[in-house]
Amino acid sequence: MNSSAKSAPCAGLRKSQGALAGLAAGHPYADARSPGAGACEKTSQVGGARLDNIGIMLDWSLRPASMADVEAVAELRAVVLKADLERLGRYDEQRVRQRLRAGFTPSHTWTIEVSGVLAGCVALRPADDAYWLEHFYLAPDLQGGGIGSAVLGRLLERCDREGALIRLNVLQGSPARRLYERHGFTVETEDEVDVFMVRDPDPAAPGD
Repeated sequence: MNSSAKSAPCAGLRKSQGALAGLAAGHPYADARSPGAGACEKTSQVGGARLDNIGIMLDWSLRPASMADVEAVAELRAVVLKADLERLGRYDEQRVRQRLRAGFTPSHTWTIEVSGVLAGCVALRPADDAYWLEHFYLAPDLQGGGIGSAVLGRLLERCDREGALIRLNVLQGSPARRLYERHGFTVETEDEVDVFMVRDPDPAAPGD
């Protein structure tokens, strides 16, 4: 990334959208925004998500998903998971997209928009004894800048208020495991492909 150009982060994000191509009412985080001061604004204040070490902040928001988002999210999944699935010998360019299509439920899914562009998604599926964190993907050129951590923190706050357990699975060897561990997830069980993790609610969190 060209750190001397103020517009570089926005330009890179628009470029990353090329392969990707969002919105239903009723989500508890409809139109939830980061505290960032604005899209691609240079600032030294804390807020939003850092993209690099020159003080560039990106404004992110969660948008309720709709079925119109499914192909963009399927493409994003294929891009994000390709390296890990290839390493595990399980990458299939058709299956990686079809599994997303088959499991995509807009009623508990949000798209992640950065500077007004679709850059990721996340789902929080209710189950009998917990929520399942699923389909958490972020465009590769935006990973490591704090957006994923901020989105995850927003969802964990909701679950803490409800006193709800959260479960997820992550591919063996995925760097995403470190993100989940930093947010309090621990390993429940694992196999040669997946690591299943769980997080108890924070007892200090205020209730609804």
